Amino acid sequence: MTLNEYGELLHQKAVKNGVTVLDGMGFAPGLTNITLGEGIKKMDKAESAIARCGGIPAKEYTGKHPLKYMITWAFEHVLREYMVKVDVIKDGKIVEVDAMTDFEKFKFNQLGIDEELACAVTPGMPSFLYTRPQLKECAEKTIRWPGHWEGAAVLKECGMLDSTPMEFKGTKMSPREFLSSVMTPKLRPNDYETDVCVMWNTVTGVKNGQKMRIDYYMWENADIENGISAMGRVTAFPEAIATVMLGKGEINKKGIIAPEDAIEGKIYEKYFEELKRRKINILEVSRKL
Repeated sequence: MTLNEYGELLHQKAVKNGVTVLDGMGFAPGLTNITLGEGIKKMDKAESAIARCGGIPAKEYTGKHPLKYMITWAFEHVLREYMVKVDVIKDGKIVEVDAMTDFEKFKFNQLGIDEELACAVTPGMPSFLYTRPQLKECAEKTIRWPGHWEGAAVLKECGMLDSTPMEFKGTKMSPREFLSSVMTPKLRPNDYETDVCVMWNTVTGVKNGQKMRIDYYMWENADIENGISAMGRVTAFPEAIATVMLGKGEINKKGIIAPEDAIEGKIYEKYFEELKRRKINILEVSRKL
C-alpha cells in the first residue's frame, strides 16, 4: 500500500465512522493553506498560489548565529527539508523539484515593516496538489534572512547535508547528523533572544474578467511578557482555535480535512477574529494587474 492509498484508507474510515481529522492546522501547513484557500475562493478563476513563510531570529540577533538562523524547531528536520524532492504544481502539472530551488529575493514592506528577505522552495502544503488541482502554479517557499540560502547551498554542495553514513577514522557517521550536532548548540537562542514569524502569500487569477492579485502578509514577534516564542504563537493558537471550533461542531465535515477546506466562509471570518484576539494579525491586500 502506498502512502496515498493508506491516506485514502484512513479518510474513508473516518468518513464511515463520522470522524473529523484536521490535518496540518498550525503555521505552515495551516495559516498558509487557509489564507491561500480564501484567496482562491475570491477568484472566478485562480491560476497561481504561492506561500512564503518562515521562522527567523529577530533582526538584532542574526549576527550571533551561523546562517543567520536560530532554532525554533528541530534543526535536523530543517536540514532534511533542504535535501528532499518536493512536489509542486508547474504549468498545471504536478512535478518534482529539488528543495532550495526557485530562489527569490523580496522586500517585505507591509505592517510597518521594511526588510529585505529571501525564500526558496521547501516541502509544504501538499494537500493543495489534490484539493486545488485547477491551479497552474503552486508551491511553498521558506523565508530566511539574506545570506542564509547561499550558506546552506555551500554546505549542500560540500555533502554536509547528506544523510548516508560515511566512514571516518573507523567510525560511520551521517554528515547531516554530525553537522546538526555541531551547529545545534550555536543556533539555540540565548535567554534574551527572540524570533519572528513571517508570511507573504500570493494568489493570482481572474475576477469579473479582470486579472487580480491577492496578497496575505503577517509579521509576528514573540510574546516576551508571557514567554511565548513567535513560532509558538503562530503554531499553537491556530491549532487551539480550530480545536475549539471542532469541539463546538462548527467544523463538521467528515474525514481527513485539509485546512483550506475546514476554515472557509463564515467560519473563516470567525477564525480570524479569534486570531486577532490573540494579537495575530494577517493583512489582505487585493489589486488589479
